[in-house]
Amino acid sequence: MTAASINGVLGHSALMVGLVASLFGALALGYATVTGDRRLMRTAPNYAWLAGAAGVLASAVMLHALLTYDFDLQYVQDVGSRSTPTLYNIAALWSALEGSILLWLFVLAGYTAVLMRRYRQRLDDPLIAWTLVVMFVVSAFFFFLAFGPTDVFATGAPGVTDGPGPNPLLQNHILVMFHPPILYLGYVGFTVPFAFAMAALITGRVGEGWLLETRRFALVVWGFLSIGILLGGWWSYEVLGWSGVWAWDPVENASFLPWLTGTAYIHSVLVQERRGMLRVWNISLLVATFALTILGTFLTRSGVINSVHAFADGTIGPWLLGFFGVIVVVSLGLIGWRGDRLRSPGAIDSPVSREGAFLANNVIFTVFAFVVLLGTVFPLIVEALQDRRIAVGQPFFDRLTMPIGLVLLFLMAVAPVLPWRKASGELLRDRLFVPAVVGAISLAVAVAVGADQWASLTAFALGGFAAGAAGRQLALATRRQGWRGLVGRANGGMIVHLGIILIAVALAASNGYTRVAEFTMRVGEPVAFDGHTFELLGIEEFETERSQGLKAQVSIDGGQAYAPALTRFLNMGTDIGTPSVRTGFTKDIYLTLEQATEAGATEAQIKVFIKPMILWMWIGGGLVAIGTVLAAFPGRRRRNPIAPVSAAAGADVPPAGADASAERDEPEGVHV
Repeated sequence: MTAASINGVLGHSALMVGLVASLFGALALGYATVTGDRRLMRTAPNYAWLAGAAGVLASAVMLHALLTYDFDLQYVQDVGSRSTPTLYNIAALWSALEGSILLWLFVLAGYTAVLMRRYRQRLDDPLIAWTLVVMFVVSAFFFFLAFGPTDVFATGAPGVTDGPGPNPLLQNHILVMFHPPILYLGYVGFTVPFAFAMAALITGRVGEGWLLETRRFALVVWGFLSIGILLGGWWSYEVLGWSGVWAWDPVENASFLPWLTGTAYIHSVLVQERRGMLRVWNISLLVATFALTILGTFLTRSGVINSVHAFADGTIGPWLLGFFGVIVVVSLGLIGWRGDRLRSPGAIDSPVSREGAFLANNVIFTVFAFVVLLGTVFPLIVEALQDRRIAVGQPFFDRLTMPIGLVLLFLMAVAPVLPWRKASGELLRDRLFVPAVVGAISLAVAVAVGADQWASLTAFALGGFAAGAAGRQLALATRRQGWRGLVGRANGGMIVHLGIILIAVALAASNGYTRVAEFTMRVGEPVAFDGHTFELLGIEEFETERSQGLKAQVSIDGGQAYAPALTRFLNMGTDIGTPSVRTGFTKDIYLTLEQATEAGATEAQIKVFIKPMILWMWIGGGLVAIGTVLAAFPGRRRRNPIAPVSAAAGADVPPAGADASAERDEPEGVHV
């Protein structure tokens, strides 16, 4: 028996074990919960460990097959190559359809095992039991996809001794090692709060107890998703040669949609914790977030869209679409069934309050998600109904999402200073004075440096306004408690806000004020553009085992030479442009080699992009990561300590702060 056939047998066996363990885990735990069979209930952890181990084993077997060049497996024939560096052979694990499903089930089985370990002593609590049943069901579905429709361990054609390697775009930058796994940790991770929401509906415990079990987890997976999206933008900037970070590509939108609804949820949940309100909103947002991850998986893995990110045609499209339909129908049915219990015990006293701001936040994020979803799927609907192709391009998204983004910046400025229940005009004047001054200064600075577009100027002003509100909150916290005051949801959330504001302002600046020029540059003849000089020093040839190409040595302002290149990957015969970037505090200078004839040539076609404030986008991403970590830890002071959900009684905890303390006017800002 060959090594490759051993890999195939081991892989198929692991997937079969994972599928059976997930199915039996769901059936055993569901039956034990309904009948009260504690003996059967105690077997549930074994199924979780078995499914988790199966996911790890299947992924390890495929990784071993890629690293040992077992070309008897079809997947290795498709994405493996002896000339590909080890780093990119590892990344090949998730570079194609079958491997991406394997990564999904690996992460999902891991989350299921982690949940089981945490709650294994509380399986007699129906909320916990049904949560794990939902996790088992979702895991079983993805084990089935990997074992059946995609068959990641299928045997390939005989006699193959080498393959093309991953897509050249996926073996051209180190970020391919980090962007997909981190994105999946967030994308797949939203299965956990969704499972808790389904369990709350099944048990009828739709109060606040289930939220307490999920709020920190939801925050952490949101952080993973945020950083994963940002790393994708960074990869696009560094690899694709168009100088942008976001193009409203359908696959970009597929990850952005659950981010929008997930962001709305982690804000909205605070109102239910504090006042017992927005229950339908919170359940619906979690359902939407998970459903959108499945819809996004369908869009990227069914072949229905063309994208640099999308995978080729596969057989799993109908399965994913069917699973998406089941999720929507079952979730809506459960929400309708529990409609009476989902009614909030209170009402919003005034729109000018923290509750009112959170409700407005939900509405705006939902509208944002609807616009992005409409622009993404509308061409597919038209093609299905009328058999004609249309394109919804970047102008559509920019035109409709720009005002939504500006409204969100305004809410980020106002919401942190609002008290619960009702705000007086005097209080707002006092708390908004400093943020308004910061916003005015930001606007003045933008005008002074030459900004003249109304949308960008508005973004700069509102960004300063929102940053002033977040900075005020952080200043109050550190003045009272020192640097320890930055720990906790409220102030960690303000650091996240600062990161998001930096990203928004940097996007507004780079999109609105990028300057571009293309030159036929000749050796020894400098050209000038936008206050900089560029000189072609020469054209050089390079060659590796897997590629060959040309790079131009271009000196910027008489200093260091930068080397944009054109690379041909020999296994695929594909030319890939590699930009070269001089990163600066206020702007990047981004060079691409458009055309060159041969090594030693005296001229080349060079495109120059001047990109303002790009560095601030990555700084903003760092702040988002730091703020998420700080927000995940409890603050030094807990005004309303909350007891854990009683597993024996199975009762919900009363709304946090539903007593008179909810009426206190706190200086804390929006709790992320």
